[in-house]
Amino acid sequence: MGQRLYIHTASSSALASLSGVPSLFVRVDAAGVDGAAGALDAVAALHPGLWRPGHQGARSREPVVASGFAALDAALPGGGWPAGVLTELLLPHAGVGELRLLAPVLARLQREQHGRCLMWFDPPARPCAWALEALGLAPAQMVVVRSVHAVPVMRPGRASRASPASKASKAPMASLWALEHALRSGHVGAVLAWLPMRLPADALRRLQLAAQGHEGPAFLLRDEAVAAQPSPAPLRLRLSAAAPDWLRVEVFKRRGPPLAQPLLLELPPVLARPARRRAEAGVRVAGAGTSVDANAAGPSLGSNVSVSWA
Repeated sequence: MGQRLYIHTASSSALASLSGVPSLFVRVDAAGVDGAAGALDAVAALHPGLWRPGHQGARSREPVVASGFAALDAALPGGGWPAGVLTELLLPHAGVGELRLLAPVLARLQREQHGRCLMWFDPPARPCAWALEALGLAPAQMVVVRSVHAVPVMRPGRASRASPASKASKAPMASLWALEHALRSGHVGAVLAWLPMRLPADALRRLQLAAQGHEGPAFLLRDEAVAAQPSPAPLRLRLSAAAPDWLRVEVFKRRGPPLAQPLLLELPPVLARPARRRAEAGVRVAGAGTSVDANAAGPSLGSNVSVSWA
């Protein structure tokens, strides 16, 4: 938690003493400063951590990467996915279109950041190479890290020697340790991590601190049930399927004023025309104003890779 400073000074030269403070919350007494706006500009020039209430983030110095969706970029502070911080994506279940949402930025980083891999931690199913290639991703530049609490990949006829309970108790800590060190390493382009519901009390704070030294975006995919829980991530979005190949995006936490209305983003299509017509017919039957999820039953990721992982 940063220091809280209240500035009551007649000269902006006194602001020079603020340089080097980790994080600032500044209140300027306009009656005693030669222009409150000028004083705020002086503080902003000294420290990039200053956030000005009422500003959507255009003045943010955090590097960003365009999302590939103009409407989403307009809603994100700085105009894209932020680097050096955590971004939480909250889902009702895997496969609502989250990978198609992230594919443009991941493909761009793979092209531009040569020698840096894309790391996935505990995806809910084994990634499908041809589906990823269809999205413009290079599977050869990806590293998938799996811990024992993820969906197990078991060989037929072989049982695990350790009990599921004992393995699950150790898995979150091992996965979080690997994720934290990957963020600190400086050798990773982008990170996607599917986290369990229950986390140690300081886990997200440690990850946020580690992400500050990371030059790419860091996405945490979590269950939507944790939306009411506090999080140090400065950007949090809730995703849900709105219609076939359409994604509903609610930006419920960002630096700046809240987003009044959710966004509807058209995703790259993955359904064949007959399947799309059937899905659209289901939307019409469900009635206007109803959010229809073609995968509402929670499909098996193994049999629905084209939707869940494309």
